[in-house]
Amino acid sequence: MKRLTSARLDREFVEALSYEKGEPAWMRAHRLRCLSVFEKLPMPKFGPDLSELDLGDLTYYARPVEPVSRWEDLPEELKKTFQALGLPEAEQKALAGVGAQVDSEEVYRSLLENLRQKGVIFTSMERAVREYPWIQEYFMKVIPPEDNKFAALHGAVWSGGTFIWVPEGVEVEIPLQAYYRIQTEGVGQFEHTLIIAEPGSSLHYIEGCSAPRYSRMSLHSGMVEIIAKEGARVRFTTIQNWSKNVYNLNNKRAWAYAGASVDWVSGSLGSKVTMLYPTTVLLGKGARTENLSFTFAQEGMWLDTGARAIHRAPDTSARLVSRSVVQGRAVSVFRGTVYVSPEAKGAKAHVECSTLLLSPEAKTETIPVLRAENDEVELGHEATVGRVSQEQLFYLMSRGLDESQALSLLVNGFVSPILKEIPLEYAVELRRLLEMSFEGATG
Repeated sequence: MKRLTSARLDREFVEALSYEKGEPAWMRAHRLRCLSVFEKLPMPKFGPDLSELDLGDLTYYARPVEPVSRWEDLPEELKKTFQALGLPEAEQKALAGVGAQVDSEEVYRSLLENLRQKGVIFTSMERAVREYPWIQEYFMKVIPPEDNKFAALHGAVWSGGTFIWVPEGVEVEIPLQAYYRIQTEGVGQFEHTLIIAEPGSSLHYIEGCSAPRYSRMSLHSGMVEIIAKEGARVRFTTIQNWSKNVYNLNNKRAWAYAGASVDWVSGSLGSKVTMLYPTTVLLGKGARTENLSFTFAQEGMWLDTGARAIHRAPDTSARLVSRSVVQGRAVSVFRGTVYVSPEAKGAKAHVECSTLLLSPEAKTETIPVLRAENDEVELGHEATVGRVSQEQLFYLMSRGLDESQALSLLVNGFVSPILKEIPLEYAVELRRLLEMSFEGATG
């Protein structure tokens, strides 16, 4: 076990991690193949500067807390953190199931009994790998390790995460949630989420992420793979508030078959650097996807985000919408990509990006890519950039609001199209975080 805490990433560490988790031989071989791919692939050649991220200085496995079956049995400090986030209350009032992970391992999970009786599987990724051999057919098939360096790194050292399987025709009417917390300084967190929605099923899954502020850099490099089979409906909501020492370099991708829909909704308010481009590959006739994202880049942050829709079947549709707010010396970049293959006749896609700048130093960039390989398509893109109106600020302040309150009101109105798609209790939390961030902002 001591070897697992080493920062040295090599074959010995990867094998020790696999043996510690009691994995089958196929997963051990998969990890080693991913390590080999990782060592060969270059760092990303676009986007933010990653030179300060020292992959040799990370702890690739940390288990500060043992798992428990009841909230009451968690360590007091961690219990207070989760209570401040409202997780016990949310579990009781609004969630069908919840999982919580600290650093590299899950510490708690629950699922409503009626969903168990319907055959829904909601379990840790480690347990799923051990108990369901057929997962080998799906694991890292949507995002192979050759896709990029951080996908390969994830495949070699992944730990924790969630596996969800929804049987054919079953509707999970109340959201499932997982919460990820980085608790240890200089750690890498690599949870893996795999969701398989059988034909005609439906699911809403929510993940929340946070970390305290440390002086050393940390890395969050999770992976999400979604497979929505014929007529299935999956919504994936992410609320991210990493501290400013975290590099958030994720991979998220979905396959949508005939008549299926996959929706991504995200709110990002933290991290030093984020690179995240949720992608849906529309594989069947009539499949659709929607990506709604909100980012708030504050002083010193570089949030490089976007969305991709890959149309590979006829009559598919996509809508990619982004709202960005930039404050101080920060950078917000939106990359919206739509590709339509020759066989995807009748495809429709719309990309929309709007940015609000709160300071003269704030920077933003929109990089749209629309590529169609047949003529029977409807594609559109629009982008707007604006600054906070001094007239609007003056009007609101003349009605008794101070500057931070006036800014908060204007920004909340700007991002409301995204916030209304987020479950109420999480939208309220996002609004509160926004209000806390405007102290000292200038128009």
